[in-house]
Amino acid sequence: MSKPVLAIIGKPNVGKSTFFNRVAGRRISIVKNIPGVTRDRIIVDTEWSGYAFSMIDTGGIEPAKDDEWQKYILAQAELAIDIADVVLMIVDGKEGITSSDENVAQILRKSKKPIVLAVNKLENDKEETFVSDFYKLGLGKPYAMSSEHGMGVADVLDAVVNKFKTKVSPQQEAEKTKIAIVGRPNAGKSSITNRLIGENRVVVSDVAGTTRDAVDVPFKYNKKDYILIDTAGIRRKSKIDYETIEGFSVMRSLQAIRRADAVIFVLDASDEISEQDVRLLGYIHEQGKPSVIVYNKWDLVEKDTKTSNKYKKKLSEELKFMDYFVVQFVSTLDGTRFGKIMESVEMVLDNAKTRISTGLLNEILQDAIATTEPPTHAGKRLKIKYMTQIDICPPTFAIFVNDESLMHFSYKRYLENSIRRAKDFSGTPIRLLVRQTKKED
Repeated sequence: MSKPVLAIIGKPNVGKSTFFNRVAGRRISIVKNIPGVTRDRIIVDTEWSGYAFSMIDTGGIEPAKDDEWQKYILAQAELAIDIADVVLMIVDGKEGITSSDENVAQILRKSKKPIVLAVNKLENDKEETFVSDFYKLGLGKPYAMSSEHGMGVADVLDAVVNKFKTKVSPQQEAEKTKIAIVGRPNAGKSSITNRLIGENRVVVSDVAGTTRDAVDVPFKYNKKDYILIDTAGIRRKSKIDYETIEGFSVMRSLQAIRRADAVIFVLDASDEISEQDVRLLGYIHEQGKPSVIVYNKWDLVEKDTKTSNKYKKKLSEELKFMDYFVVQFVSTLDGTRFGKIMESVEMVLDNAKTRISTGLLNEILQDAIATTEPPTHAGKRLKIKYMTQIDICPPTFAIFVNDESLMHFSYKRYLENSIRRAKDFSGTPIRLLVRQTKKED
């Protein structure tokens, strides 16, 4: 049983994202007093009164405008309306009915979808006297609310839930695996999202940085439920003013990495890997996230039988801290090797969940010690007593020693490589925690 979907529609700057964030319970949509800030559809799973549903925030639509961006935004809004079970139209109660409101209402009436009309920005009883004017839109009863202050939001949500034909409890909705799609602007992240899900869910443009917010897209692969998080392109920090919308987008992308279960990192095969790419991959490594590196635009590269090996060698040179990387070479334009992406994602997710018995771990440990003895310092030798796995995602191992100060970084890395040789942990970091049992004299 799939959850119902609520689409939030309206012209720019009526408070759609403020409502969306309040209901979602966290700041997901970028909120700023600038019309047109939200350009893509942003999807989140939420609940109200014991019922789970997906909620879509859309960009402000102005059907009368004929510029390129408005065409993109209108196409996204229309797709949101098409997949929605209920549509919530939000209007500005202080501004009154505008021609843009009337145009949006006309689109909604043609959709034949159940509609709830919310008149926003009404903070007191006196202002609510103007609500009845909005009956003129022909969308039924208008509900007064202030999404910023929370007034009337509960009534709006009650009206929304009552219109759902299918009602699903949060317990019925299985937890979905989240995959963040990350990389520099214009590497093709949104194109990968669209091809994976089979529709133009996310705005795709040749303009670098088109995606400004992180977009959650429900997705099914191999009979499993996933959430694809299409993140904003990340530019070098020195070029970003964190008070700007782009600054918010960078922070959002890093948050997406932190909350993801796995990361698809997209590189442009026609361009060199940059310092920013390496730093971002380092962040993914530090966060303990399994990942797949995807070289996109492989169709633009002149190739011979050794080309992919040259790219892998370059990655090995740049990513010495994560030599466990998994890489795929694809083209979103012609579909070359595209099926390998999710195949690799499932593999690295499985590797991140791998457990090794304490018995096998200590066999690995003893073989490693027999091959290369632990280091000594000031006449004192490191004694490794035993090792055990204490966690997964990422796989985490505790090594118990006589004196943790004697564990040199290079020997710790040697032990990690010994574990990796014995068990496939490709695509996922592993953690080795050194624990001192009893300090010896």
